[in-house]
Amino acid sequence: MPFLFWGAAYFAWRFFVRGEVLTAGSIFQGILEGPYVHFWFLYLIVGLYLLTPLLRVLVAHSSLRLLKYLLVIWFVGTAVVPLLTLAGPYDLNPDVFIVTGWLGYYILGAYVLTVKWRRSLLYSMLVLGLAWTAIGTYLVIGTLGERFSQFFYSSYSFNVIFASVALFLLMSTFKFQSFEKRFPRANLMLHQISVNTLPIYLFMPMVLETLQQGYLGFKISLTTMNPVWEIPLITFVTLFICLGVIIPLKKIPYLRRLIG
Repeated sequence: MPFLFWGAAYFAWRFFVRGEVLTAGSIFQGILEGPYVHFWFLYLIVGLYLLTPLLRVLVAHSSLRLLKYLLVIWFVGTAVVPLLTLAGPYDLNPDVFIVTGWLGYYILGAYVLTVKWRRSLLYSMLVLGLAWTAIGTYLVIGTLGERFSQFFYSSYSFNVIFASVALFLLMSTFKFQSFEKRFPRANLMLHQISVNTLPIYLFMPMVLETLQQGYLGFKISLTTMNPVWEIPLITFVTLFICLGVIIPLKKIPYLRRLIG
């Protein structure tokens, strides 16, 4: 139901707000690949769920050593091989590494929970991963040009993989019970965010475009302020607008099912 509701909402957004000319063919193509750019995630989930029965058997009956071997192949093919493009005009045939992309993350989530990691190591991975995203991007743009600006922002770059693993494990071991007692209001806010993750994700592009394009008579964008202030500001404003719209709407029983 949420897919149908938000899909129809974004077709309407494209027509009435963005001024796109929609035809039967473009609508059909939008259904096949996603009505809006962020719908890729929903299609990815469907694809992973289709593989879940097979992966469940693989994870359940494989040794940790075998899973580690699979993940090493995935990491090399996904994160290391692309670095060759930065080293010079060389490219390795991608068919050498078949297991790449999001599939490795899916298996990685099951594997890392079976291994104990020192929190100091996790914090170092997180900080270094985030730092290299900025430093690496700065160096790459300065030497290779703007077309490589998203290289270290990719979900498949080694720095993002390290930071993602570290953050996942830190959050999975976080003592939420003590946090709830010490900061009840903050915990309530986190709860509202967590139970509304899907509708926030689906509604977010509308809010972002409204703020960045100035549909409300003012703009919060890179053209109006320094990114140091713009990025955190637009993040929090977008989040609270999403919650301010979604929470009241979900109090309506039928809309609750539609929104997600």
